[in-house]
Amino acid sequence: MTDGIEAGADVLTGGLIARALERPGAAGGVSHDHAEDHACLNCGTTLIGSHCHACGQAAHVHRTAGAILHDIAHGVFHFEGKAWHTLPMLVTRPGELTRRYVDGERARFVSPLALFLFTVFLMFAIVANLPGWSFGDADFLKSGITGGMAEARAKVTEERVRSEGEVRELRQSLAKERGKPDPETDRLARLERRLKVAEKARSDLADAERLLPVPATFDVAGAPPASEDNWLEDKFRHAKENPKLLLYKLKTSAYKYSWALIPLSIPFLWLLFPFSRRFGVYDHAVFTTYSLTFISLLTIVLALLNAIGVASWIVIVAALIVPPFHIYRQMKGAYRLGRIGALVRTTILVGLIVSAIVPAFALLLLYFGLA
Repeated sequence: MTDGIEAGADVLTGGLIARALERPGAAGGVSHDHAEDHACLNCGTTLIGSHCHACGQAAHVHRTAGAILHDIAHGVFHFEGKAWHTLPMLVTRPGELTRRYVDGERARFVSPLALFLFTVFLMFAIVANLPGWSFGDADFLKSGITGGMAEARAKVTEERVRSEGEVRELRQSLAKERGKPDPETDRLARLERRLKVAEKARSDLADAERLLPVPATFDVAGAPPASEDNWLEDKFRHAKENPKLLLYKLKTSAYKYSWALIPLSIPFLWLLFPFSRRFGVYDHAVFTTYSLTFISLLTIVLALLNAIGVASWIVIVAALIVPPFHIYRQMKGAYRLGRIGALVRTTILVGLIVSAIVPAFALLLLYFGLA
């Protein structure tokens, strides 16, 4: 029951925020029980029509409970009617939508940021409450990761001990060679180089050993104790004690900081058109925001298909094929590229998304989850 209420609140909030962003100057609609005012109630400008020509607010303002319900329904479902022009183009002609919006055709379409915020709210509200999209009791933090940390620390300790033995042997060999009446210069140089490398490896392994968290149930003979000010160990211990809290933090961080994907993506888009005077940061921002909006909508659709029993392989194939194809279509239309140019840039961008953008965002979420 609580999850359902929370989901409804998320959708409602997303719609109202999107509406506020989409019409920053309008704060009301037509009401039949108020006479036309002589001055705008928002900015004080003398009215010459049904809307203020200075700030855009309607001359008539709501003051009834029914008007509040109308605003809510309007904000969530209508977006002033623009969503029904924007969404079909976002799916079928994303490149044309992006280019037309960048070129100044704004009144017909929902702004990228408003639509993005609404779809993100909608995605988290729906997906988080579907079966198969949760971590259950998060027991994986209590055993799997602990075992992995223990195994990693044991391996590092083993390598450190081996490295210390190698350092001792090299020092003995070097001392023996130097003690000869006529030592070989080349052999001395080789031994000194090997000793330097071995000492560096021993130092690096000792540093890694100190940084790795030590699970409470694991003990390694000869392993140095973890540092008392080890931030990672402290946060991991708290996460293990309350894994559900960690997952909740990760979810809310993804929900709150999803907008960070936009500034994270823009520099990589710029790299596809370096020093181009035709396309600026604004073009890349609109492209990124509309593209992320489509991905959010696709996630909703795939989650619903999975929930109603569609074969998992179909959902996985669609998740792998549809996003690159959509990026290609949008790239080709938004930047007026030929097929080869769009295909090459799409390939590069998909590689950057997988190798840089998504990992950077995941690290951001992990930081806020552990912080």
